[in-house]
Amino acid sequence: MSKQDYYEILGVSKTASNDEVKSAYRKLAMQHHPDRNPDNKESEEKFKEATEAYEVLSDANKRSRYDQFGHQGIRGGQDFHQYSNVNDIFSAFGDMFGGGGGIFEQFFGGGQQRRNPSMGEPGSDIRIRLPLTLEEIADGTKKKIELKRMVICEPCSGKGAKPGSGVSACTSCNGTGEIRQVSRSVFGQFVNIAPCASCGGTGQIIKEPCVSCGGEGRVKGKSIEELTIPSGVSTGNFIPLRGKGNAGRRGGPAGDANVILEELEHEHFIRQEDDIISELVVSFPEAALGAEVEVQTINGFAEIEIKPGTQPGTEIRLRNRGIQHLNDKGRGDQIVRINIHVPTSLSSKEKALIKDLSEGENFNTNSLNKKGKDFFDRVKEAFS
Repeated sequence: MSKQDYYEILGVSKTASNDEVKSAYRKLAMQHHPDRNPDNKESEEKFKEATEAYEVLSDANKRSRYDQFGHQGIRGGQDFHQYSNVNDIFSAFGDMFGGGGGIFEQFFGGGQQRRNPSMGEPGSDIRIRLPLTLEEIADGTKKKIELKRMVICEPCSGKGAKPGSGVSACTSCNGTGEIRQVSRSVFGQFVNIAPCASCGGTGQIIKEPCVSCGGEGRVKGKSIEELTIPSGVSTGNFIPLRGKGNAGRRGGPAGDANVILEELEHEHFIRQEDDIISELVVSFPEAALGAEVEVQTINGFAEIEIKPGTQPGTEIRLRNRGIQHLNDKGRGDQIVRINIHVPTSLSSKEKALIKDLSEGENFNTNSLNKKGKDFFDRVKEAFS
C-alpha cells in the first residue's frame, strides 16, 4: 500500500511556510488527540501520520529530499522517528502543546488565517512523464523537457485588464475577495468564508478586459526546462519544478510542474533494486573446459572467467557494475546468469564426435538418475 502524500495529510500546499505547516499539524493533533478519542484506533493512526508528516516537512533538509524524490528520498520513511505510542509523540513535540496539558485550551484560540484578496486565483499543478533508460538511471543524466502550460499574459502583465484601463473594487464583497455567511446553532456561531464569485476572489472588477487573454491574465504557452536526474531513481519518483505549472488567474501564483520519472524496459538487463541481472549464453566446450569471455555491462564490456565444469544457472557477480545508489555512495552489482547453448542442428561429423563422448564415463548419467530414484523411493516411504 502506497504512503499518502505528507502535504495532503496536513492539508497544506507545497509552498506552505513553516508556520503554516506547524499550525496545520497542531490542528490535526488536537483533533485526533487520544484524550478526545479514547480507544479509537483510527484517530490514533491519523495522529501518528500527522506527526510523521510534520517531522519531515518541518525539517528543511528532509523536506527538500521529500520534495525531490518523494518517500524514497527519505529512505522509505526511515529518516524520521517510529513512534510506538502517542506518549513518544508527546515526548518529541510536547513543546507544541504546552507540555501536553494545555492542548485543548489552545484548540479554540487564535484567529482564522485570511486569504490575500490582492492575489488572484492560484494556478494548477501540471504533470509530465519523463522516460529514462537504465543507462541514464545508472549514473544520472541531464534532460531537457518541454512544458505546455498557461503562462502570464505579457500585454497586461497578468492583471487581466486592458493596458491603460483601470479596475474598481468589487461591490459584492467590498473589495475583500471573500463572502462571509454567519450561522448560529446550539453549539454556537459559525462563520463560512468563501471566495467571491463576482470577482473570482480578487476583490476587483475589470472595466476593460485585455484582448489578448480575455481578462484571464494568462494565455497558452510553453517553456523548455533542463533537469538534473540523479542516479538510482525509480519509476514513480518525481522532480518538482516550483512555479513552473499553470500561471494563476489575474496575477495569482503559479502552480508547480511535477516531472514523474519512468524507467524504460531494457533489452539486455533486468533491474533488481540497484543490482542488474543479465544472461550470458556459452557453448558446451566453454562451460566444460573453461574460457575467458566478454560480457556486456551497463556502461561497456568486461571480461569474465568461465570456470571448467560451469553448470547452467551459475551466477557470476561483477562487483560495482550495477546502478549508483540514490543519495548514497557506492553502487550495486551486475549478476551474470550462465546458460549453455545446445545446438539443434548437427553435422554427421559432430554427431559422431558427440556419440563417442557420450560413451565415456564422465558423460554417463545413470548414476545421477539412480540417485534421483533413491530420492523418490524415500518420498514414497515417508507417505506410506
